Amino acid sequence: MKAVIMKDKLINFFEMLGLTWATPVVKISTGEDPREQLFELGRLIGLPLLAIMFFLFAWAGIAKQIDTSLGQLPGPAQVWEQTINLIDEHKQERAKEAAFYQRQEARNQKKLEENPDAEVKIRPYTGKATFIDQIWTSLITVFTGFLIGTFIAIPLGIACGLSDKLYTALSPLIQIFKPVSPLAWLPLVTMVVSAVYVTSDPMFDKSFLNSAITVTLCSLWPTVINTAVGVSSIDKDLINVGRVLRLNWYTKVIKIAIPSALPMIFTGLRISLGIGWMVLIAAEMLAQNPGLGKFVWDEFQNGSSNSLGRIMVAVLVIGIIGFILDRLMLTLQKFFSHDKNAVLR
Repeated sequence: MKAVIMKDKLINFFEMLGLTWATPVVKISTGEDPREQLFELGRLIGLPLLAIMFFLFAWAGIAKQIDTSLGQLPGPAQVWEQTINLIDEHKQERAKEAAFYQRQEARNQKKLEENPDAEVKIRPYTGKATFIDQIWTSLITVFTGFLIGTFIAIPLGIACGLSDKLYTALSPLIQIFKPVSPLAWLPLVTMVVSAVYVTSDPMFDKSFLNSAITVTLCSLWPTVINTAVGVSSIDKDLINVGRVLRLNWYTKVIKIAIPSALPMIFTGLRISLGIGWMVLIAAEMLAQNPGLGKFVWDEFQNGSSNSLGRIMVAVLVIGIIGFILDRLMLTLQKFFSHDKNAVLR
């Protein structure tokens, strides 16, 4: 009995993380039919691997046939080479940073030995941002914009779902602003931030605020709409129970509206985060704000023989990160909501 319970817990854990391929492995380890489980494992792992291999071979063959102004289109081997180069550049830059601070510490230590009352300073390292640094910058920016949008969208969606009049009033505005491109928002956001965010000691860079606010404005609408639909679709019996118990508005929201609408809310959050990630890359390219978008544009402008390979590395990393972000939201959906069968698509 304990073995069965442990098996079920492991299967649920792996499925919650999106690691469905681990389920056959667990079942084989507990003595289930190996042939059937190996067939399932081949379906879950073998088919995707075949598709990836086919894609790589097709990419390598097509790349040899395409010549651009910067040289031949890079294939998988060239892209992997540039990936290693970018990682090495990051390590070299971090080594330079460590040496920079070590020199300052040694200089300041010597200064204090000569004069214990001397004033010492640690100057920040101002070396160029590496590819890895740009990845972290983009991730921090997208999550900032996404969280701001979430804090706005969920309460607004709940209010619209509970009030037909409010939804009717706001629906035209939502439908008007929802399809607006980030390329249209960014100039307006840049001018507003420059006019309003005036301080001699800024906590945030203006470029960071521009990108984060643009992500917020473009990504909050799917969450608003899905939350409103989820709340408005609550079982009428639950609403009637709330009336019988004379629950106040706050209790209805916390105990009935949000738990019932969680699957729809998380669906909206998944869509919003995906849109936010795409919007951010475009905004960084257009405004030359730090991040992966700026890295792609700088390499395009650089025009070196390695630029195409580096751009391809960035494209693949952007896609992989987008995939991971979607799986993260799906895992949170399965963990927090009763929708344990959320689709891994």
